[in-house]
Amino acid sequence: MEYSHYDDSNNLSLSKFESMLKTNSVLFFDSSEFEIIIHHYLENGKIALAKKAIKLGLEQHPDSTNLKLFRIEVYVFENKLTKAEELLDELYLLEPLNEEIFIQKANICSKQDNHVQAIKIFLKALELTDDASDIYSLIGMEYLFLDEFENAKSYFIKCLDLDHEDYSALYNVIYCFDFLDQNNEAIEYLNNYLDGNPYCEVAWHQLGKQYFSIKDYPKALTAFDFAIISDETFIGAYLEKGKVLEKLEYFDEAIENYKITLVLDDPTSFALLRIGHCYEKLDKDDLAVQHFYKTVEEDPLLDKGWIAITNFYCKKHDYQKGLYYIKKAINIDSENVNYWKLSAMINERLNFLEEAERGYKRTLELGNYELETWLSRGDILTRLGEFQAAIYNLNQAAEFYPDKAEIEYRLTGLYFSLNQADDGYTHLKNALQLDRDYDFIIKELFPRIYDRKSIKKIIKNFKNS
Repeated sequence: MEYSHYDDSNNLSLSKFESMLKTNSVLFFDSSEFEIIIHHYLENGKIALAKKAIKLGLEQHPDSTNLKLFRIEVYVFENKLTKAEELLDELYLLEPLNEEIFIQKANICSKQDNHVQAIKIFLKALELTDDASDIYSLIGMEYLFLDEFENAKSYFIKCLDLDHEDYSALYNVIYCFDFLDQNNEAIEYLNNYLDGNPYCEVAWHQLGKQYFSIKDYPKALTAFDFAIISDETFIGAYLEKGKVLEKLEYFDEAIENYKITLVLDDPTSFALLRIGHCYEKLDKDDLAVQHFYKTVEEDPLLDKGWIAITNFYCKKHDYQKGLYYIKKAINIDSENVNYWKLSAMINERLNFLEEAERGYKRTLELGNYELETWLSRGDILTRLGEFQAAIYNLNQAAEFYPDKAEIEYRLTGLYFSLNQADDGYTHLKNALQLDRDYDFIIKELFPRIYDRKSIKKIIKNFKNS
């Protein structure tokens, strides 16, 4: 049941049907007209109209197998699997060699996460069909659900063997190669494919991405050039070519390619951001920051844009301005962990310790459990004299990083600062056992503790042992 091509008569049938719905009159359509109408509505996601057409179609043609199959398709879509199975069983008794019945049975199994059984049924449908390409694709998808990428890949390749222009199958083949880390195999396959389809811009584009993955930038560049020759309006090829040119440090040429995409279609935040970075590499600061501004104007939710602006000013040691923009970013998206961490680092640089501590705390609350985050917050709490809070923070860190000397040395200094010598000595011994050369942490953060004779003696004895 394939109706991808609509001629004037098909459009007339659709117009006639929709006119009938508006007037509440009942007109006659032959079964093939109903099939075209229903297919059109299903393709465009208009399920309610498709159901109306199916109902009226079966009233006028109660014995039409194809219309019943459309009803089954809607049942499956709506997850009414029991009704779908009952109707399929009835149809199977009437037409046991109808491939569509097997396809729908397999679709139900797939919906029920029984992908192995779905594949078995699709293979039966394969024996009955004259057009195997679609079924190969369906089998490939079932193997993807099972994470059996080699099998999936083989069936998508079979699709392409039958239909070289099935770009959906081509993308799926490359997806399988990528998941299996088979870049060289993908390159070989795409080159063979291009021998028979030399003007396929999609294949050239995918080939360029494979070369990019293995860092063969000259060949990637050539592939993207051929993609552009095949289709001068292929925005993806210009973007990828720009990325390659950046890697080769041809920043002016990269900018040219990114700018072409701005002419071909509405500006994208990605292209604007990359142009900004290229200008930054060329030390054209005014043009760089202009494009960073344009990036966040185009997409205020793109964190890379706000981070680029903030980092731009921080590199110029204009931390106040950097802080201003990262605060704007946080006002737009207060759940972005990267914003909070960058805000904390800038506040720390400006010696705004309370704000820095708050930033690191929020970073941890949002799930950034990097060791450096715990340590930075702990050190700020220490500088603020919040020793108990610093200990609590570091004990939390120790749950994630139980064998880190950096944590143990800090806990040593904190416990001694609170005159809890027993705990201090315990953590000092733990720290020395983990890494005896990290004792400088105590010296830097707790110089008075480090100068104690008892501390120096323990460290010396341990190092000499």
